[in-house]
Amino acid sequence: MKFRLKKEKEFSFLETGEGTPIVVLHGLMGGLSNFDGVTDFFPKKGYKVIIPELPIYTMSLLKTNVKSYSNYLKDFLDFKGLNNVILLGNSLGGHIGLYFSKSYPEYVKALVITGSSGLYESAMGGSYPKRGDYDFIKKKAEDVFYDPRVATKEIVDEVYETVNDRNKLIRTLAIAKSAIRHNMAKDLPNMKQPTCIIWGKNDNVTPPEVATEFHELLPDSDLYWIDKCGHAAMMEHPEEFNKLLDSWLTKRNL
Repeated sequence: MKFRLKKEKEFSFLETGEGTPIVVLHGLMGGLSNFDGVTDFFPKKGYKVIIPELPIYTMSLLKTNVKSYSNYLKDFLDFKGLNNVILLGNSLGGHIGLYFSKSYPEYVKALVITGSSGLYESAMGGSYPKRGDYDFIKKKAEDVFYDPRVATKEIVDEVYETVNDRNKLIRTLAIAKSAIRHNMAKDLPNMKQPTCIIWGKNDNVTPPEVATEFHELLPDSDLYWIDKCGHAAMMEHPEEFNKLLDSWLTKRNL
């Protein structure tokens, strides 16, 4: 990660640039560095990029769910004095962004989702990694991407450490159940925010038909595909991801 985390009150976050705020929501196993391409590019285009570190593994087990993370995001935005933000979320982060947009629409100017959970029950992975089995976890991490080389040793080691930490494992399973429980299908037709959907054509975690369903259910959405791309488009094809998002923001005058 190229930028230093700021710590203010109970919040840790990355902040760079000036202008319209783009608030980035990371995924379950996704570090803030997954969005290095976004944090490099958009401040030059007149946006402030803010990435709060979500309390994925530090909330009480009862609060380890999509709704609590959405409320945490509201507390963070209130603390920073932000409203009228563009939310950008990948995987679980996309789901939190969707749930937040449903719950607190007055805060959200626009929404961007990529590889988001919220519709597809297996979005957290069908078989959960076996504890202690490094090769299995390496394969699962590689499956997230079209090009397995994107799953560096650092990424695999981080996932391995997570599933071998009992506290993190229990919370990961709780989040997976919460994601299934908080299915957004009935809510999406009522969500009026302009939404940009950027999806990898080769996403094995949330397959392409999930993106199509999001597009059909959201009243004001645009759908863009990235070829030879898996679950984390902003990591695997950062330049193409930024180009698509930038042109969408320009088209929508955001």
